[in-house]
Amino acid sequence: MGGSTRNPGVLQRDDSPSQSPYQRLSQRMLDISGDRGVLKDVIREGAGELVTPDASVLDITLWGMELGLLSMRRGELARFLFKPTYAYGTLGCPPLIPPNTTVLFEIELLDFLDSAESDKFCALSAEQQSQFPLQKVLKVAATEREFGNYLFRQNRFYDAKVRYKRALLLLHRRTAPPEEQHLVETAKLLVFLNLSFTYLKLERPTMALRYGEQALIIDRKNAKALFRCGQACLLMTEYQKARDFLVRAQREQPYNHDINNELKKLASYYRDYMDKEREMCHRMFAPGDNGSTVGEN
Repeated sequence: MGGSTRNPGVLQRDDSPSQSPYQRLSQRMLDISGDRGVLKDVIREGAGELVTPDASVLDITLWGMELGLLSMRRGELARFLFKPTYAYGTLGCPPLIPPNTTVLFEIELLDFLDSAESDKFCALSAEQQSQFPLQKVLKVAATEREFGNYLFRQNRFYDAKVRYKRALLLLHRRTAPPEEQHLVETAKLLVFLNLSFTYLKLERPTMALRYGEQALIIDRKNAKALFRCGQACLLMTEYQKARDFLVRAQREQPYNHDINNELKKLASYYRDYMDKEREMCHRMFAPGDNGSTVGEN
């Protein structure tokens, strides 16, 4: 789930005797917890379905925030009041939030991913999946890819790889009519690029190169695919192949800093490699202690 959360405002210690900003605000807010522990005020309406309980969410640390999100739609901006039981409780969160404090949050819901729908579809056999329209397959594959992106951002590269491969399997299984095949190829290209990058993070450059080359079959001038292949070859110390890929990438995007920096890195690595080669040759053929060279009697 994508969204933004502003820092909580501390409104009231729960043992305060006088009327507080919390009490004044709460009079016009909607009770969504049933006990007035979580109150909501919609600032901007959203659209579509409510967030599902199985949706993927980011960094949800408060019970009240979870309940609040389940009341929201895509694009919605809302203000929430959380009583201590639904926020930081009797301990608070020193030094910013004292114990037994009611807090104010503003949350904007940018998007969310429905894992239940995706998991249910992926559990079907290939024959059952083929009964659905192509748009359904593309939607589920895109959801799997987005899950992979979420896991990748959390540095969970192995789990991200699993999601990307699920997306790729769905796309490989599907036979589309010629007029729609470009939609499948476009979706595959994105997954190939994701897998190439993920295998680089997993320090498996051979697999990164394989998926990068698969992407180039679809789009031979794709700068990102060329760049990933160059990175993989550099890690494999295949310097000439790395240079070929990176120069092609630079040709497509001459001002791309990442590509240009990788070419500089390649030049540095290659110089170090040649220096070591010359040093090794010098040692092999340098005169020994007795004045003879290797191979002399």
